Amino acid sequence: EVQLQASGGGLVQAGGSLRLSCTYSGFTFDDYAIGWFRQLPGKEREGVSCISSADGSTYYVDSVKGRFTISSDNAKKVAYLQMNGLQPEDTAVYYCAVDTPMSPVVPGAGPDPYDYGYWGRGTQVTVSS
Repeated sequence: EVQLQASGGGLVQAGGSLRLSCTYSGFTFDDYAIGWFRQLPGKEREGVSCISSADGSTYYVDSVKGRFTISSDNAKKVAYLQMNGLQPEDTAVYYCAVDTPMSPVVPGAGPDPYDYGYWGRGTQVTVSS
């Protein structure tokens, strides 16, 4: 059974930083991507960033480029999202998910949540102004 769990959320002031972690288990896919997404109540889920297991390629939605950094350790089955320069508009529930095999990503658009078939429970990130 594929399982993912996001953690590391919290309350931070504008300009602050958080590092989210995503632990995953239950699969041995050769080609997959770990994606980070966020969602506000009543809004559609937005792709934030993803990383390829095959070559480590990373992708970001334009709104977080230069502020967020995704990384992963495939052996330890953990992925991270380092978030710096947080702003109130970054407030959301953040989720991690798996896409296998990895789907193409439109540069600047972030991962498409409809490509991802396995999801974990989210972690709340709140940025105060």
